[in-house]
Amino acid sequence: MNPFPAILIGGPPHSGKSVLTYLLTQELRRQRVEHYVLRACPDGEGDWSQEAPPETVRLLRQKGSFSANFVDRVCRDLAQRHLPLIVDAGGKPTRDQERIFDHCTHAVLISATVAGLTEWRERAERHGLAIIAELHSVLDGADRIDADAPVLRGQIGRLERHTGAVGPVALALAQRLKQVLSYTDVELKAYHLSHAPTELVIDIDHLARRIGLPERERRWQPDDLPFALNEVPDTALSIYGRGPNWLYAALALRAAPNTVFLFDPRLGWQPPVSLTCASSAAPDAVSWQITTTSEWTWIEMQPGMPYLDYHEIDGTTLPACDPQRGIVLSGKIPHWLTVGAALAYRHHPWLAIVQAQEYTNGIVVTSRVQEHRPGSLVALRGNWNPEHRSG
Repeated sequence: MNPFPAILIGGPPHSGKSVLTYLLTQELRRQRVEHYVLRACPDGEGDWSQEAPPETVRLLRQKGSFSANFVDRVCRDLAQRHLPLIVDAGGKPTRDQERIFDHCTHAVLISATVAGLTEWRERAERHGLAIIAELHSVLDGADRIDADAPVLRGQIGRLERHTGAVGPVALALAQRLKQVLSYTDVELKAYHLSHAPTELVIDIDHLARRIGLPERERRWQPDDLPFALNEVPDTALSIYGRGPNWLYAALALRAAPNTVFLFDPRLGWQPPVSLTCASSAAPDAVSWQITTTSEWTWIEMQPGMPYLDYHEIDGTTLPACDPQRGIVLSGKIPHWLTVGAALAYRHHPWLAIVQAQEYTNGIVVTSRVQEHRPGSLVALRGNWNPEHRSG
């Protein structure tokens, strides 16, 4: 039995599950409750879908479909979880897909109708989940708490993308989840860092404090990167904690060619996937679109399957590009794939990473030329004329 709780967020389609999940995880992060959100439905969403501009979400969001293989992978990762989880389970699970429920411990149910709550209550009870909350979602209407024990019941309103705010019901629910997700960040961090595979561990929170980032609103900015890199020696290292993809890539490239390990809540400590480049590369588990300019090559990477599997991606071949041009990497992909791709292209004059929430600029993470220094920005849209685009 896995010791970490897994709280399923369940309800019919269009009930506001994804927005509620986002609001809860943001509030829990603010309260320093360590956890991870597992999107156990193949819709390609993540926090970026709430934080990015709407046009960016339309560009990046990819609908997938459930399959037995997808469900197998979700169940495997749930069973071996390394952190407490919040699980977004999708709105129309079949009996086979309900295998995911058997690896969860608790449930938060939300629906716009009484019938929807009844249906999902029966699902949760059938799989032995402890129900924490049952919420009626409305587009227009005030939050209302009808009961707070033993199950939190009430009405929650305005769960719309980009406009949702943490209201009274979401705050009350976050307090309930905090009680269930009972491991403190200090306890979890001590446990995970003690199992790190290298002597040097870069704790992202500790690094942020070292360079003076504010404690309350700790958002990494590109200007912070040169200061962060000055704190990192050229040696094998392990990287732990929440941080943007470009920070992870920059730290790994700073250590290269020494070994780097990343902590992934699904996988534990793993090196980034090992990738090679070849002119004969063909899309498979990972696909891509390439935009070429006179100065750089932009590679937009996309999952070739709804649920990326580390072991199937490891050893993948990416397209070889003009070695005289810089590389810009983007894509809604896990850190272990972003960092693996960055390491594969590190021989280029400079390399930039695009953060999904800021899908207009690349952030330079390594460079051998004066024009592009780590932390500087590369404008991707609006003021350049691509020479060639392929995919």
